[in-house]
Amino acid sequence: MPKLPILKWIKTYDTSKLGDDAIAAVIVTVMLIPQSLAYAMLAGLPPEVGLYASILPLFMYALFGSSMTLAVGPVAVISLMTAAAAGQVAIQGSAEYLGAVILLSLLSGVILVGLGFARAGFLANLLSHPVISGFISASAVLIAFSQLKHILGVPAYGHDMPSILYDLANHHTEINLPTLIIGVLSITFLLWIRGGLESLLMKTDVPPRLASTVARAGPVMAVFISTAIVSFFTLDQSGVSIVGVIPKGLPVPALPDLDLTIATELLPAAFLISIVGFVESVSVGQTLAARRRERIQPNQELIGLGAANIASGIGGGLPVTGGFSRSVVNFDAGARTPFAGVMTAVMVALTVLFLTPLFKFLPKAVLAATVIVAVLSLIDLKTIHRVWVFSKPDFLAMATTIVVVLGVGVEAGIIAGILVSVSFLLAKIAHPHFAVIGQIPGTQHFRNVNRYDVLESKKVLALRLDEMLYFLNGHTFEDTVNQLLNTNKNMTDLVLLCNGINEIDASGLEVLESINDRLNSQCIRFHLSEVKGPVMDRLNRVGFETHLTGQIFLSHYEAMCTLDPECERNGKAQSAGA
Repeated sequence: MPKLPILKWIKTYDTSKLGDDAIAAVIVTVMLIPQSLAYAMLAGLPPEVGLYASILPLFMYALFGSSMTLAVGPVAVISLMTAAAAGQVAIQGSAEYLGAVILLSLLSGVILVGLGFARAGFLANLLSHPVISGFISASAVLIAFSQLKHILGVPAYGHDMPSILYDLANHHTEINLPTLIIGVLSITFLLWIRGGLESLLMKTDVPPRLASTVARAGPVMAVFISTAIVSFFTLDQSGVSIVGVIPKGLPVPALPDLDLTIATELLPAAFLISIVGFVESVSVGQTLAARRRERIQPNQELIGLGAANIASGIGGGLPVTGGFSRSVVNFDAGARTPFAGVMTAVMVALTVLFLTPLFKFLPKAVLAATVIVAVLSLIDLKTIHRVWVFSKPDFLAMATTIVVVLGVGVEAGIIAGILVSVSFLLAKIAHPHFAVIGQIPGTQHFRNVNRYDVLESKKVLALRLDEMLYFLNGHTFEDTVNQLLNTNKNMTDLVLLCNGINEIDASGLEVLESINDRLNSQCIRFHLSEVKGPVMDRLNRVGFETHLTGQIFLSHYEAMCTLDPECERNGKAQSAGA
């Protein structure tokens, strides 16, 4: 049975925490409602679907999630992936499309729960940070451009940059001026709200928490102001696209009709959505938890997010995960427990029950502006530059992800990034770093002969391997040893420093045995030094030491002193100098 983290924090729940959670819930709700509407539109869905995805999932995460402050709901990147996946099996706007999205939520939920029971939380480490960073940045650019059609008031489709730009260019003569004015003003207003309103209010002696709340309410202000303007001037009759009538009332929880063919087609996309959502959520959750010296449990997070997605599917919503911006707002607003999310869900439910008529004349351009401003913060140019400076292979994986996301689509992009990362990892293992090492004069330390001015023994060759000894690199390492044998004719002993070897598989064992046999045929002894405990345990299980022509030494210095007295004299020079 899954654990219920709520049973732990509910024991210490009091009125103080209730007050903090209530304030955070109000602030997050003000932010969540326009975002839910906007992300539903981004996913190609009716706006109410975004609201539905912000009710039941929050209840379920409060029961099963391990983060105290993670704010679950629709997010931009997952909404984009949802649109791309559902668009492959149904036409956007059809009942089949909505059914595919709901099925995608359920599949993602089942996958996440299954991974949670399998204790697969380590999957969060399989996607490298450069790939995730590149994927999110590229997705943010793609999302922003995909919303330009609503800002311009023209039709445009596609899930990659070339098709979006092609459609926009083909319809440039159809730009609706009132829509364009509303969109540009909304973007400008939201950027100003985000960048300067809070500090401006604080300069006028407004309390910091109130100033923050007012600033977070920027999207809601844009919604109501623009809705009032469109309604008063009947701009919908001038071509301004509006949300229209949003059904009042909560959806009846139900399971969709299961089409195995469609489910099979959606399964790969559901898995990608699950992994990307999980990685994003865990990254945010761990960052916020560390600031309060709390911790989250990745395996429990899988179950919590899985339960939230199943609930979203049953409640007629789209896939959800922990959102970065909302979670930070929830944290900064003082949320103490997941009960803040429960109160947020209640307020969203009340909005669906009583306030949806207020959104009838809401222009889609404002929702598009909300999305554009929200995703701009996801474009991380600083990290892209940092990765370029630090690691060219990581940058290539990041750049591949960015290019493929923009040029082909989000699913292809994340797969391409993973494949490039794995390829570089395998290449690194297949071509391990090794070094001939010598003694630093007057010390007991040994370093690479190509990097330091060291003393080399005339009869003992010391070699260090800085990688696992696996089937991928075993023969490469063996060839390296053979080449060294050909260039060191006076060698009587070879010592392999093993402090960089964390793992040896069966193929690696055969390589060590082969090297031992070849050295023995040339009357050269083979020794190991500083072998790690788990590696030594494996070697002992097969009796490797009984066949070894040399010895296994606790320290490399001990090995060199035993085999070449000159090394000991060099080491004692250190004590004499001291």
